[in-house]
Amino acid sequence: MQEQLSTDHQCNTFDTRAAAEKWVRAVEYEMDQGIFVSRAEAESTTLRELLERYKEEITPLKKGVASESARIRAFLKHSLAHRIVASIRGVDIARYRDARLKKVLPATVKKELVIISHLFEVARKEWGIHVANPVRDIKLPPHSKARERRLQTGHDGEKSEESRLLEACKGAKNPFLLPIVHLALETAMRQAELVSLRWENIDLNRRTAHLPDTKNGESRDVPLSSIAIRVLRSLPRGIHGQVFPGLTTEAVKRAYIRAVRRAGIEDLHFHDLRHEATTRFFELGLNIMEVASITGHKDLRMLRRYTHLKAEDLARKLG
Repeated sequence: MQEQLSTDHQCNTFDTRAAAEKWVRAVEYEMDQGIFVSRAEAESTTLRELLERYKEEITPLKKGVASESARIRAFLKHSLAHRIVASIRGVDIARYRDARLKKVLPATVKKELVIISHLFEVARKEWGIHVANPVRDIKLPPHSKARERRLQTGHDGEKSEESRLLEACKGAKNPFLLPIVHLALETAMRQAELVSLRWENIDLNRRTAHLPDTKNGESRDVPLSSIAIRVLRSLPRGIHGQVFPGLTTEAVKRAYIRAVRRAGIEDLHFHDLRHEATTRFFELGLNIMEVASITGHKDLRMLRRYTHLKAEDLARKLG
């Protein structure tokens, strides 16, 4: 039989009377010392309720609203979502981590756990729910090795991957896929930045595209190559002002995946086009500060891997 005891309107339920009395003594001690904090809400609120509130109040304030919302919706289906938050321990989060690592990449699991960790911090600091953060008690998955995938040149009469990709994009049902991929290779813009382009922010005479709101929270101006200018001039303009009206990142993602498949290319993500473009900037002779101003990288250490400097090339420069 479960024992239920209360002290000064604080209630809890236990399997044994001994456990209940121990809890009462602890609460009374904290009250006497003036350090008592009510755990009632943490002991009556499920993780699902917190997740739904977080999705409503916190997620819309972030850049990656769509992707984070999708992760939260997926987590809502997990059994942990039905648990009372006060009962969730580090070991529970560790089990979730280990199970997910068998299905998805470490980077994906880490993003999910970062959301859960932030949720617990917001609940404690801003929503007044006295609950410990169980994510802090476990080790997050390590960083995945940064991708260095480049478009391969053709050998023995075979077309290059770039040629095959562009041909596949040209035959796509989505008419915007080809110009999007062209611009990605010419500007190193992120997918979301390309999709959100507006004509009012593009100056074809000055050959610049202004990005008022980027991933790192700062605006930047991107120089446009002759090819980028030609691509933009080929696009129709409408009163809506969008360069790619009605296009979403999800639509680009799906069309791109199908194009890569048709081109017979393996393991080429859309984000790899940004890596390819950035590397080409260095190959053109631009220095690291010039490249950073184009790509928007705030941490110059992130750009070091793009240079692909070879010892023999450096030796020739040394003379």
